[in-house]
Amino acid sequence: MDDALQIPHLRATADLELRPWSLSAADLELVREASADDLIPITTVPATFSLEAATRFVERQRQPATDRTGYPMVIVRRPDNTPLGSIGLWLKDIDEGRASLSYWVVRSARGHGVAAHALAAMATWALEELHIPRLQLYVEPWNRASIRTAERAGFECEGLLRSWQKVGDRRRDMFMYARVAAGALAEADGVHIG
Repeated sequence: MDDALQIPHLRATADLELRPWSLSAADLELVREASADDLIPITTVPATFSLEAATRFVERQRQPATDRTGYPMVIVRRPDNTPLGSIGLWLKDIDEGRASLSYWVVRSARGHGVAAHALAAMATWALEELHIPRLQLYVEPWNRASIRTAERAGFECEGLLRSWQKVGDRRRDMFMYARVAAGALAEADGVHIG
């Protein structure tokens, strides 16, 4: 039980893969692009890029696996091994039968379904391989692109959480989206699939 979580390589599509973070030049360049992106403020990406800050960020991505609290991964375009974004499965509430997901994709990769494919692959793996009954994620109401991403990956909006999370120096409303394992949904409805 003291062993670190093993972060797998997951194929999202023929051209997209999810893999562990590394200190490669490509992953550090991904952090550089993300640092300059004003649509990635809710994350722990350094607001100002430096090689030292990027290295610390990547090293922090390894800690959740060591602590058994999450699976942080890089979204990579397979043909040229270019990192496009980040996705994570977080296990803080796993004892309650639920986990949360987060994701971001840099500006140069947006508009091609990258985030939706990555999110769908991560969710399917979490539900079917890890047998997590409930997955949830949070999206700011103004973020139409992230809302479309969640919905394309099979998540459904369950409601608005008012003043849910601090972003910068302000508390923000968040939509909660969830995807539930088929067996968990059937049990909740009183139907048992056997």
